Parts: sequence; C-alpha cells; structure tokens
Amino acid sequence: MSFIHLIVLAVIQGITEFLPISSSGHLVLVPRVIGWPDQGLAIDVAVHVGSLLAVMTYFFRDILSILKGVPILFVDVHHKDSRLVLNLLIATAPILVVGGAFQLIGIMDAFRSISVIGATMLGFGILLYVADKFGMTVNKLENMRYRTSVLIGLSQVLALIPGTSRAGISITAARLLGYERYDAARFSMLMAIPAITGAGTVQGYALWQSGDTILGYQAAIAALLAFVSALVAISAMMAWLRRASFTPFAIYRVILGSILLVWACC
Repeated sequence: MSFIHLIVLAVIQGITEFLPISSSGHLVLVPRVIGWPDQGLAIDVAVHVGSLLAVMTYFFRDILSILKGVPILFVDVHHKDSRLVLNLLIATAPILVVGGAFQLIGIMDAFRSISVIGATMLGFGILLYVADKFGMTVNKLENMRYRTSVLIGLSQVLALIPGTSRAGISITAARLLGYERYDAARFSMLMAIPAITGAGTVQGYALWQSGDTILGYQAAIAALLAFVSALVAISAMMAWLRRASFTPFAIYRVILGSILLVWACC
C-alpha cells in the first residue's frame, strides 16, 4: 500500500469517524472510486484506533470521570460518575455482543456493497434530519436514565451495516429521546471508546499473530494520521454544535446516498 493511499484513508477516517456520515461507508467507497485495492479490516481498525486516541484526548475530563466512577460503582450507583460508567456499559453492550457474533460467523463483509451503503446513507440521513429538526432539547447527559442508554445502545447495532454511521445512528436516537445536540454528540463519542477498543483488540491480536511487520508499520502510520485528523474534526464539530444543527450532515448523507444508489443501478 502506498503512502498516499495511507494518508487518504487516515484523513477520511479521522474526519468521518465522529461525524454522523459513516466512516466505514467511506472506507469501503474510497478504494472503489479511486481504483485502489481494498485496504482490508486491519488498516480499517488501525485508523479507528487513531480516532479512538483522539476522542480520549478531547474528552479527557470525561475519561477522568469514568476512571473515578469505576471504583465508586461498587459503593454508590447513584453517583454522577458511576452513573456515567453504567450508562456507557449498558449502551455499548449490544454492539459488542452482536458485532462479536457477526465476526465469528464471518458475515462482516457481506454488507460492503455500493447499493447497501447508498441506501443506508440516504435513509438514515433523512432520519437524522427529522430527529434533529423535531427532537426536543430538554435532556442532559448527566441526567440520562438507564433505559435511555439501552435504547441508544440497541440503535447502535445498526451501525454494523456500512453507511449507517455509528455516530449518526446513536446521535439520531439521542435526539429522538430529547437530548441536546452537544450532549447527544458527546455521549456518542464516549460510546465509541469501548466499541473501538474491542474491535481494535481483536484485529490487533490477529495482526500480531500474522507476523506481518510491513502491515504493522503501515497500520501505525495510518493510526497516527487518523489521530491528528480526528482531533481536528471533533473540535470543529463540537464547536459547531454549540450554535448550529446537524442539518449539513443530513444533507450530505442524502446527496451522497442518492448518487451511490444511481451508481449501483447503472
């Protein structure tokens, strides 16, 4: 894989991972559009890990709260930090279980088609717009109930289908449940930590077992580049959400999804 290939993939991953426009869908599309061979799941996961480090850097205060909340969890489940830990565990459990099952039975690549990505881009783009346009903005993350995290977690399972967007579907669910835009995005990004950690651990172990040092070197470069671009993207989106809506992202999804569906039919 060329260095240019790595740069393009890493930058696209970093920009799209936490925006509600589907990083996995873009990582499938780019090689097909440009004519590059598919980079494979190992590089996909490497750039996800770089993005993971970026979100942990940006939300380091929340990470500290989570770390403090783990021991408090065994003493006081009503403490704000322990509640955050529990909500994150509840919300990420479904995708870890279902994603692990999909990986075992080997159907993860079955959905990596232009038509599927186009349909999910379009459909969930419209849903994001509706949820953001008509969803109330009365709830804060600090007051999240456990049944709410269950619903958001179940919605996140749909992100196993490329084009859906893990961030997009979880933000959509949170907005439908009345959460403010900033807090919906914040919780979505925190949910990414265990989900990406799980995927990165599995693929990282497989990479180590393969002994492919060249692929390992490429993966390290991709992770670093993704870290930088993701940190910039997160900062920009969170600043945007303090004064605006998700409408531009929904419009982008609808346009791209429509183009892909036309392409798939031709």
